Amino acid sequence: MAPVIASEGAPLTLTGVATVVDPALVLPYLSDGDDLVDVGLAAAPADRRTVADTFARQLEYPTVIAVVEDGEVADDGDRALLAQLTPGARKVPAGSGALGAALLAGFDAEAATARVHPACALLPQERDEHGVSTFVWRRERPFHPQRLYAALADLTCAAARSRGRFWLADRPDTLLSWDAAGGALCVESAGPWLAALPDAAWEMVPAERRVAASVDWHPEHGDRGQYLTFTAPGLDRDNLHALLDSCLLTDEEYAEGRSRWEQFPHVFDDLLDPVT
Repeated sequence: MAPVIASEGAPLTLTGVATVVDPALVLPYLSDGDDLVDVGLAAAPADRRTVADTFARQLEYPTVIAVVEDGEVADDGDRALLAQLTPGARKVPAGSGALGAALLAGFDAEAATARVHPACALLPQERDEHGVSTFVWRRERPFHPQRLYAALADLTCAAARSRGRFWLADRPDTLLSWDAAGGALCVESAGPWLAALPDAAWEMVPAERRVAASVDWHPEHGDRGQYLTFTAPGLDRDNLHALLDSCLLTDEEYAEGRSRWEQFPHVFDDLLDPVT
């Protein structure tokens, strides 16, 4: 809605976006895998989102988080979880004068629109405090589709929230998004990697994405790469690190090259290309 409201000629001016949050409820809501339709919160009959997924996105999109301090009893771990999941948002007490000022500070609708794309998403950073950790995993070579598919259940349940982008060896030109909360994983195609586009098409890509790609541009792969973040209390970093690494192509598989990679079984077809 932000780019619609902020579009030229719109009768409204968008000055800020906020979500009001009780820190004590962050983990319970991120763990709630119920469908919105089952709890009477669906926006439409065809709305198949879950409570956890919807709550996570409402946390991560706004520039302002209004923190409720007189609700459930929140501890330092609850506050650390909220802070790690919302690195780019200003935290202000709900009901205070600071909230009004924060909401009038301005809202960049174009930047917010770009941030929705997984290539430009503002992901959590490496942190470890009050028993809550964020693990950032980055690699340059692709996943073997079969090994990653076999590990999906363990990876999805490894954290309260995980996000990011990744690439599969059998789909080398497709940027894939990773979005997991409440024990449910959503994997979607987000279009081509910039490195897969002809030079003439780059002018049609938002500047924010071109800048983001240039930061980690690889001389061989371009912007292709793995960038996943996992946030949770009591996160098992070592096991998660080992499991993710085991899903990558081995040296021998990598040396076989793209023509061989594209012959791997396309086990993600049922997730990415559902039959309608």
